[in-house]
This record gives sequence, C-alpha cells and structure tokens, in this order.
Amino acid sequence: MNSVVTFGEIMGRLTPPGFMRLRQCLPGTLHVTFAGAEANVAASLAFLGAEAKFVTALPDNDLADACIAALQSTGVASHIVRAGYGRLGLYFLETGANQRPSRVLYDRAESTISLTDPAAYDWPSIFAGADWFHVTGITPAISAAAAEATVAAVNAAQQAGLTVSCDLNFRGKLWRWEEGTSPRDLAGRVMSDVLGRVDVLIANEEDCGDVLGIRAEDSDVHSGKLEVDRYPDVARTVVQRFPGIQMVATTLRQSISASYNKWGAMLYEAAEDRAFFAPQHSGAYSPYEIRNIVDRVGGGDAFAAGLIFALRSPDYASSQEALGFATAASCLAHSIEGDFNYSSRAEVDALAGGSASGRVVR
Repeated sequence: MNSVVTFGEIMGRLTPPGFMRLRQCLPGTLHVTFAGAEANVAASLAFLGAEAKFVTALPDNDLADACIAALQSTGVASHIVRAGYGRLGLYFLETGANQRPSRVLYDRAESTISLTDPAAYDWPSIFAGADWFHVTGITPAISAAAAEATVAAVNAAQQAGLTVSCDLNFRGKLWRWEEGTSPRDLAGRVMSDVLGRVDVLIANEEDCGDVLGIRAEDSDVHSGKLEVDRYPDVARTVVQRFPGIQMVATTLRQSISASYNKWGAMLYEAAEDRAFFAPQHSGAYSPYEIRNIVDRVGGGDAFAAGLIFALRSPDYASSQEALGFATAASCLAHSIEGDFNYSSRAEVDALAGGSASGRVVR
C-alpha cells in the first residue's frame, strides 16, 4: 500500500490537570504529551489503518528521543533530521469550559525545525512509495526557513506526482518572522505560493478569510453564527484564484460555548461545481451536537486525516461518504484527551452510520 507523508513541527504539549489554569497549578504538575498538526494527521491515519510517514527536524537530546518513541508507538514511520542545534518546541494548553475559552501559549522560538536548512530534507527519497503529501499553514508560520522548506516540499511532491493537500490553519500568534509585515499579510503571501501546488484544500470556517480575504457573507464565527449555504461560494472563489485545487473542504464549527459545539463540514468538488454537507439527517445538513467536549484541540487534524483516508479508499465511493467519514472522525476526536485521535476505523464507520447514542459496547 502507498503511504501518506506529512511534514511539520512536533512539540511537547503541557496541560494543567482537568480544567485548571496555569497560575492555579504552578508550581505543580503538568501533563506532557507530544503533538503538532501534521503529526496529529499522521497518527490519526495510522490508527485508521493507513501507512503514514511523518517528516520533521528535532534536536539530538533525550526529550526528542521520547518524542520519537511516542511517534513510533502510534505506528507512524518517520524521517527525522537530527541536529545538534535548536530545541523541542512547546505549547501550553489551558482547557476551557462553558463560557471560558481554551487558551494556547506557544514556546517555539529557536526550535530545531525553525532553524533547519530546507536542503536538509531528501524529498525524492522521502516520497518513494508515497501517493499523498499533506502540509499545513502552521509550520511555515514559525520561521522563514520553515516556510521555504514547506514551499520546496510541495514543489517536490507535485513533481513526484503525489496528491497534495494543505490545511490552512491560520495562527495569528505566529507569522511574525518578517518585521514590518502583519501576520495576515505574511500568511497570505507565503500560503499563496503553497496553494498554487495544492490539489485538496482544507480549512476551518474562518481560515479563508484570515489568509486569503475570502469570507462567507452573514457569518460571525465568534458569535456562533454560520450561514453554511455561503461556504460553497467561498470555495468557488478560492478555486478561481487557485485553479489547480480540485476540492475544498471546510469544517463548520458553531461554538455555543467552550463545552458545547455544533460540528459539521462541507466538501466542494471544483470539476462538478457541487458542494456536499455532513452529517446528514433525512437528507438535510444536521451538525453533530457535542455538548460535553473533552478536548477540541486536534479536531481539525482528525477531520483532515479522515478525509485523506476516505478519499484514498475504494470503500467510500462518493464524496458524500468520504465527507461523512471525515466529519465523524473529527467528532469522535472531541471525546479524547490529547491531540491524537485514537479512534479506530470501525468506530468512525459506526458513528457515520448513525450509531451516536454512546451506549456501552460489550
């Protein structure tokens, strides 16, 4: 079986116990795992049964050894540049509840991947036996070198004949490596270079607006109001600007509170000028109601992994089925602590097929 390759930064994730805040629990104990958007996608693909390879750069120290061991435990193969410089990036997560949002604090300056020469990655060798390559807009946001490496990677993937997918994943706290340029302007310039070589674009309900200035009319994500019927127009405008894009997938999150979200997605096929929505009930779009979120971080990555998996599998014959699988996978990820979606293919299929009661499986 051909493999899916992802490329990006993996970090240590440090989280206070339960719903505590950092100032409550320090000095004290933080729960440490490893996470990063592209690594999350690779791990989720492996749990679904796909062959996945993750490419990154890490320092040559014990923390990085522990990170690599965690990756190996998921079944993900890896191609890692080990270096005698830099550090393992970190991020701290306060899990929100009710009307208090979750908060992320980044500590990623001078991470190894941000300092690594783009020429350090042997893409022809890495892509041997692969048919799909996935990147996001997060890794190029951390440094000029990481941005150059991302653009070089999608160029090499396109030349090798791989399908290329990209999750825009705009992070306003990043994209600050060019003095005098705003994060949105810098992201728009760099990601436009990437999107010219992308086949499948994935975004959340506001990414296209933040990065490309293309917004859904009458939607206000901060108030929880989404006009889902407007998102095919967003996708059409994206494809007009980047005609190589064949599909645009958009996750649709209506945040009622930090604990209660409505969750669904749209998939637009450029060739047919047709949009699909999931989940469906009685032939109409009916988003999942997730009323007791355990951990929403990584939900979009679980969606990306589910979509890549289903689009590559002959068992999901239509775009509607592929989208339904991806949306169910990401819904389940909201019930699992940590960035990785430990859901199996059977569990995702069950939810996509309507088994949503949460009854005990004996």
